[in-house]
Amino acid sequence: MRNVVDAIIGEVYTLCRDNRAGALADYIPELAAVPADEFSLCLATSDGFVYEAGSSGTEFTIQSISKPLTYGLALADRGLEAVAEKIDVEPSGEPFNEISLDPVTERPRNPMINAGAITSASLIAGENPEDRFERLRRCYSTYAGRELTMNADVYASEARTGHRNRAIGHMLRSFDIITGDPDEAVDLYFRQCSVNVTCRDLALMAATLANNGTNPLTREEALAPALVERVLSVMTSCGMYDAAGDWITQVGLPAKSGVGGGVLAVLPGQIGIAVHSPRLDSHGNSVRGVQACRELSRRLELHFLHVTRAARSAIRSSYTVGEAPSRERRSGPELATLERTGNLARIYELHGDLLFAGAETAVREICDRADELEALVVDMRRVDEVSEVARRMLADLHDTLDAQGCRAAFVDPAGLLGYTTSTIAPIGPGGRVFVDLDSALEWCETVLLDLHCGTDRTPAEIPLAEHPLLAELTRPQFERFTKDLEIREIAGGETVVRRGDDPAGIFLILAGRVSTVLTGSDGATHRVTTLGAGMTFGEMPMLVDRKFLGDIRTDGQVRVAVLPPERFAALTAEAPALKLALLDRLAKGAYEQLDTAIRSMSLHGAPMTPAR
Repeated sequence: MRNVVDAIIGEVYTLCRDNRAGALADYIPELAAVPADEFSLCLATSDGFVYEAGSSGTEFTIQSISKPLTYGLALADRGLEAVAEKIDVEPSGEPFNEISLDPVTERPRNPMINAGAITSASLIAGENPEDRFERLRRCYSTYAGRELTMNADVYASEARTGHRNRAIGHMLRSFDIITGDPDEAVDLYFRQCSVNVTCRDLALMAATLANNGTNPLTREEALAPALVERVLSVMTSCGMYDAAGDWITQVGLPAKSGVGGGVLAVLPGQIGIAVHSPRLDSHGNSVRGVQACRELSRRLELHFLHVTRAARSAIRSSYTVGEAPSRERRSGPELATLERTGNLARIYELHGDLLFAGAETAVREICDRADELEALVVDMRRVDEVSEVARRMLADLHDTLDAQGCRAAFVDPAGLLGYTTSTIAPIGPGGRVFVDLDSALEWCETVLLDLHCGTDRTPAEIPLAEHPLLAELTRPQFERFTKDLEIREIAGGETVVRRGDDPAGIFLILAGRVSTVLTGSDGATHRVTTLGAGMTFGEMPMLVDRKFLGDIRTDGQVRVAVLPPERFAALTAEAPALKLALLDRLAKGAYEQLDTAIRSMSLHGAPMTPAR
């Protein structure tokens, strides 16, 4: 199922598609002949999921995007100190093909310009030029997660016209930066630049760097994590040549461009971005590539200085309503229905700071299972911060699910999503926002029961004669029992009994609902269980002669029939058979009530220690 990330990628692609500024790299004949208006855009997450727009399977040559990959392999082959003796890591402020060295160190200023890249190529280990190129090709293939090949025509074109790069190679040899044959180093550089890739390949290469050097799909390590840090650092300051300053302030991602029209950008720990569009600006960077990355960074809030305290924050846990029911006590048919259909409603608990990457993984996982569900809840209680793009993604998720018939709700007591935070606030025809999880679970159950349990539902009210506690009594027993009952009407929000009160009798609920609640040491109120018409409360304290353990409050107007403690005690002598029948029914009811409370606490937490 498509989600809001697909929509955003599509919007950026459409926005940039009509931009025809820039020109092809005409100094390499084969590159001057490519279709000028090819355009593709990919975003790969650090777990390997790829969003794509445009001709993402079209091959083109990697060109200078190979430079950080070769630099990383040189670091792995020779070590940090040995490479640092040959290549500096300072921005040059000059065009990428400048024939110059740093006037003080007499070294290439960084590995992202041609002088530094040719030096990196000269440092690749191998017995001969073919062996060294094969090591580079395999290295690039590990980043991409598939076998890459060299474009022979582009290589021949570069080799035929690459006089400036040969001049750079001989300059490097004259300063003993390259100690072997400079033509071999330059030729290896031509070959690495001529490796074919697709936009999807580049996105997975970027995701591999984002994933600390391990390809997220194949799980193969392309580069050790310590070296990834070095490579990304140099890409940050030098990857976009003499436009690096503007790039890092407006886009804020380590990146590398190539004159084949590719751009690769990395948000460490989260995502990789790739763009392919051959028209270049005056710096040698793809015009659409720069525009697309700028738009994605702004819309998805990707600037690497806008960081989350938990970069991978997403789904903390998920479970079905069947696994963690609400604390609403249900009738037998309702319980049977929920046992059968409980897997059709699921709760997703999110946590941490919810920026783009965390929201993307959460939305994607939810969408992957949404076709199986009739209701779901996104629990935001453990989320600290929600970015604007994450808020949009979750709102779009709700609308998408609603359109396909899956009702969705949020638990958002802090109002992070901007919805009204009353206990049950509508957010459209198919959803709600709740201030507590148990209310959301109860709503999920109601959705399922409305769809699958047409009869034998817990009624809003019942006559005394139909109360289940009295259902199996004989006519004389019923008359004997009911003559001692007191009928009471209690307003909503009232406390019927308080924690620590003495036994107050058996309460038969005839209409409305009551909840047993505890006040935690933090002052918050926690619901233990909710009872409706046809159920009872007060029996346990009376049967064991103990005080009430929690407050019992009405959830609205309630009508109850109460058997006072002294009248219940009198049944022992006056009607022992009646009392035995009542005790049997009360014991079964108490067990069902305890079972509901325990199962509901198993996943969404027991109440906190009561305040004293």
